[in-house]
Amino acid sequence: MSEVPETELPEHGNDPFRTRCAMLVSTLAMCLAIASLGGNNASKESMSNNILAANAYSFYQAKNIRQTDYKIAADELRIQLASDKLSPAAKQMAEKKLEAYEKNIARYESEPETGDGKKELMEKAKEHEHERDIALRQDPWFDYAEALLQISIVLTSVAILTGTMALFWVPCFLGLVGIFCTINGFMLFI
Repeated sequence: MSEVPETELPEHGNDPFRTRCAMLVSTLAMCLAIASLGGNNASKESMSNNILAANAYSFYQAKNIRQTDYKIAADELRIQLASDKLSPAAKQMAEKKLEAYEKNIARYESEPETGDGKKELMEKAKEHEHERDIALRQDPWFDYAEALLQISIVLTSVAILTGTMALFWVPCFLGLVGIFCTINGFMLFI
């Protein structure tokens, strides 16, 4: 039985070029992890706020339908009251009912103590839409960052394997652009 010789990488000792490349890969990998985390959070945030906005609009529509029902009922009572065909007791009951309907109509329009009036619901929906829009603006920047950082890591690996210094500067530049995209994803400078 013959032994297969082990293949060994040549000894390079403390090669500064390989050390720089290793540090670059480590830095790029760390930034890639941050960009990936930011992108995932932006996606979740946009989806969550989109759902919350849709729920607020649905609740708004339900309140609007109920309010319209009360308005129709109040209008019918006003017509009955104007006809003068009601007895004094019936007229008094109709006036109390009309007053209750008008209170409900006003409550459906705005209910600051609970935040469930149409006015408050519309504000909530618009706030959720605003948050969703911010997350949707952030997300592509994280995608660009992830792609650039991954390409930079691959090109740095090629530079290590070939030992070519010129190949080191391309991933440095792409990595810097990727880092800028990550930062911009969080801060939205652009």
